[in-house]
Amino acid sequence: MADQGAKEHTGGGKKDAMVTEITPQSEDFSRWYLDVVRRAELADYTDVKGCMAIRPYGYAIWELIVQGLDRRFKATGHVNAYFPLFIPSSLLMKEKEHVEGFAPQVAWVTRGGDEQLAEPLIIRPTSEVIIGTMYAKWIKSWRDLPVLINQWANVVRWEKVTRPFLRTTEFLWQEGHTAHETEPEAQDETLKILALYKEFAESELAMPVVDGEKSESEKFAGASKTYSIEALMGDGRALQAGTSHNLGQNFAKAFEIQFQGRDKTVQHVWTTSWGVSTRLIGALIMTHGDDSGLILPPRIAPHQVVIVPIPRGNWQETVLPKARELQAELIKAGVRVMLDDRDAYTPGWKFAEWEMRGIPLRMEIGPKDIEKSAVMVARRDTREKTSLPMDAIGPAVVQLLADIQQALYDRALKYREEHTQRVASYDEFKGLMEGRPGFLIAAWCGSQECEAQIKSETQATVRNIPFDRAPTGGGELPASDDPGSCIRCGRASSVEAWFAKSY
Repeated sequence: MADQGAKEHTGGGKKDAMVTEITPQSEDFSRWYLDVVRRAELADYTDVKGCMAIRPYGYAIWELIVQGLDRRFKATGHVNAYFPLFIPSSLLMKEKEHVEGFAPQVAWVTRGGDEQLAEPLIIRPTSEVIIGTMYAKWIKSWRDLPVLINQWANVVRWEKVTRPFLRTTEFLWQEGHTAHETEPEAQDETLKILALYKEFAESELAMPVVDGEKSESEKFAGASKTYSIEALMGDGRALQAGTSHNLGQNFAKAFEIQFQGRDKTVQHVWTTSWGVSTRLIGALIMTHGDDSGLILPPRIAPHQVVIVPIPRGNWQETVLPKARELQAELIKAGVRVMLDDRDAYTPGWKFAEWEMRGIPLRMEIGPKDIEKSAVMVARRDTREKTSLPMDAIGPAVVQLLADIQQALYDRALKYREEHTQRVASYDEFKGLMEGRPGFLIAAWCGSQECEAQIKSETQATVRNIPFDRAPTGGGELPASDDPGSCIRCGRASSVEAWFAKSY
C-alpha cells in the first residue's frame, strides 16, 4: 500500500506527503480527484484564476492523446493548419446564435500596448468565426471541396467555476473544421468523426462511451445538429467526452462561404466542426483511478512498465546491468519503459510512487531473480504478481499489457452497466436522482420545457439520445420499441433519452 511504501523513504517528509495524501473516493470524490491531479504531478494551480499549468507527466499523457487522434485524422484525409488566437468583435457578431451562446464566456482585449484598440478583439472560445472568414477566401469552386482541416490549439472560455482538466479558463484541444459540397457529405463527416472519437475513447482510453444526438437546448451554438460521446465517471456523474457538429449552412451564410457548383450556380458550402480537449485526462482519472491514485490504460500511459532494481549487495554491478538489458529488450518490443535506478529512494517508496502515478506494470529485479532468470511483475489494476522468464520478456510483457488494457475497459463497462437503468415513472426518476445513480433511460417528448423542468427539479440533463442501442457483446441495454409516455409530462414520446447529472 502507499502508506507502507512511503515509510521506507529515506528523504524528507514533503516527498512522503506527495505519495500518501490522497483522500479516499468514498469520503470525498471531488477532493480525491484534486489530490490525484496534484500528487501525481499532472497539473498545478497558477496565479491566473481558472488556469492550470500542465506538468510534464500530465502533458506526456496529452501528447499520446494527440498522437493517437492525429494519426486517425490524417488516415481519414484531414490535414493540420493554424489560425489566429484573436478574433475581431465585428466578425463574431455576424452569427447571432453563435455569439449569444458564447457571449458569457468571451474574454476581451481592448488595449494593445499603450493604445486603445479601435475595434476590440476577443480571444477565441472556438474558431468557427475566424476559420469561416478564411474559407470564404479560399473556396471558389466545387473543385476546392471538400476542405478537411484540423487545428491543435488553445482556447479561452471565461468559466465561473473551474476544476483542473475538466473545466478551465484556458485549455488545449483540437478543433476540426470542414466544408462540403452537399448536406449529405457534411452529415457523413459529422458522424464519421463521432465514430472516430468513440473508437479512440474505447480502444485507447479503455473508456466506454454512449454515442448519440444532443437535444435542441444542449446543441452547439449555431449548429444544425450536435452529436456527442458520453462517459460515466466513478462517482456516477456523466462527462461529455467529445462533440461533433453539423453546422448546416449557418456559418457559410453568415460568412459568405460560397462556391460555383457543378451546374454553374453559386451555392453556400455545408460545414462541420468537432473537437475533444484536455478534459479527456480528467475522464481518464475518474474512470479508472482508485484510492491509491491513477490507473492508466497501457496504450495511453507515458511509461507502460517501470523497472525497480532491488539494491542488495553490489547491486550496481550485478542487478543494474541486468535491469538495463531488460529495459533494452522491452524498448525493442515497442514498450515504453522507465528504469527507476534512483538510489535516494527505497524500493518500497518507489512501489508506492509509481502505483500512485498509475504505471500499468511494475517489474522488480534483484539478485535472486537473476539467479532464477525470471522477474516478478505486478499489475496496477489488480495488484496481481506474476513471475516472467527473462528470455521471453518482450512478448510476455506485450501480452500482459494488452490484457490490462482489455480488463480496464471491461471493468469500466461493467460499472456503467451496473449504473444504468430504465425508469418508468417520474417519481422513480426523482428518487433515484437524489443520489448519483449513473445513467437513467427514460421516455422524453422532446420539448425544451420538459427538459428544463427536469433539470430544475433533479439537476439531471439529457446527455444524448443514443443511436441504435441493440444488444452487443458488451451487454448494452436495447432501445425500447415503444418508448411510451414522456417521463415528465405524460405526452406521447418517440425517443428514449439518457439522463444523468454531469460535469
